[in-house]
Amino acid sequence: MSMDVTFLGTGAAYPSPTRGASAVVLRCEGECWLFDCGEGTQTQLMKSQLKAGRITKIFITHLHGDHFFGLPGLLCTISLQSGSMVSKQPIEIYGPVGLRDFIWRTMELSHTELVFHYVVHELVPTADQCPAEELKEFAHVNRADSPPKEEQGRTILLDSEENSYLLFDDEQFVVKAFRLFHRIPSFGFSVVEKKRPGKLNAQKLKDLGKCFFCFLFFPPFSSIGLLLTEAIRSVIVRPGVVAHACNPSTLGGRGGRIT
Repeated sequence: MSMDVTFLGTGAAYPSPTRGASAVVLRCEGECWLFDCGEGTQTQLMKSQLKAGRITKIFITHLHGDHFFGLPGLLCTISLQSGSMVSKQPIEIYGPVGLRDFIWRTMELSHTELVFHYVVHELVPTADQCPAEELKEFAHVNRADSPPKEEQGRTILLDSEENSYLLFDDEQFVVKAFRLFHRIPSFGFSVVEKKRPGKLNAQKLKDLGKCFFCFLFFPPFSSIGLLLTEAIRSVIVRPGVVAHACNPSTLGGRGGRIT
């Protein structure tokens, strides 16, 4: 799988004419995942080859302005670019408790109506990250007051055994959050691509089938399936003849990891 990372902003505290506030995009299989969304992120997007409409997931590390003040404007831009595309899958947003409140209040006060749905999954900090009295101040929004385009998100707690927050685990990726210790509750994110099977090199298979040293001739593609199963290392075709599933497949192996 092709994966690439684009640094839209690496500055701190505030953007400058030559350096944007914190924002990084991971692009894979046509989707874009945005990590942090500091002020000016959408301007940086316009300067790049990336499309805001491709963003399907947003991860916010913490609620300091230089890491998420660009989020409301970006959501509005995506909405404008989406037109009447109501079938668009909800954008999933992950971040500390309080992020949902921020988005909700911003949309409410500005009378903004997004054309797409979104869902906010909030990570609950531990006591050593945030005193209980501060946590109450962050999480006071009545869930019944959700705006029309917001879908119900999850409240994600720390898995004490893994010492991490499991955000999602699908066929391709495992994404987790880990506690960071800053002046306010903060999290780092880990994206791990799962192992994947290799691809069959058909031309090499045909060449091997004609090779004297293979001790075996494969009629054109009659037994290719034997070589595609990762669990099968060798197959007895008939007594004294073994087909080894080795060279004809390219390496699949390990997936990528981004932290």
